[in-house]
Amino acid sequence: MKLLVVEDEVALADALSEILKRNKYAVDTVYDGEDGLDYALTGLYDCILLDIMLPKKDGITVLRELRAAHLSTPVLLLTAKSDTEDKIKGLDSGADDYLTKPFVSGELLARVRSLTRRRGEVMTDEFTFGDIALNKSTFSLSREGQFVKLSLKEYQILELLIANPKQLIAKERFIEKIWGYESDVEYNNVEVYISFLRKKLTALGSTVTIKTARGIGYFLEGGA
Repeated sequence: MKLLVVEDEVALADALSEILKRNKYAVDTVYDGEDGLDYALTGLYDCILLDIMLPKKDGITVLRELRAAHLSTPVLLLTAKSDTEDKIKGLDSGADDYLTKPFVSGELLARVRSLTRRRGEVMTDEFTFGDIALNKSTFSLSREGQFVKLSLKEYQILELLIANPKQLIAKERFIEKIWGYESDVEYNNVEVYISFLRKKLTALGSTVTIKTARGIGYFLEGGA
């Protein structure tokens, strides 16, 4: 999953980014409201952590503009203000949740998990497709009791494929979701990790395969 952190306190923003990355999220970080709005409007993110007090454009204005553009991405407001009136203002503007600074990392992560949980989905650390299971807690891929460890990028690529079963995912989307919106990563980086994943699927004896649409992207097949 990919998150956007919009926070003008650079040290705090970078600390939040590091906490989220250690918990297996891909993260982009920006430090003012104008950049926050531009990044958020790409629709690449599964959740946005948005500070209220921002330079160039405040968080409430950013939030209202996102909702006016019909962007439904969950938004968690971060603020030093604890006033009930501010909470109401934020929620009425379209925020999904509200967290007052200072906060502990455990509460932040719990709220992010809650906001990114799919509707009606039972909360789990495991994603499945065909005969394979992908475990978020252990970074492992398994089949019938056999396990292989995945690197962070391998995990993120396979998670994106499983979350979009049998759908063609363009190479550009892998780069934007995993490496970042302004990344200069080239397509062959994606190809390298796809090759690693194919070898691990073969090692497990899985019937699931990663298919290539030449020049376009990849999709999962098999395991029905």
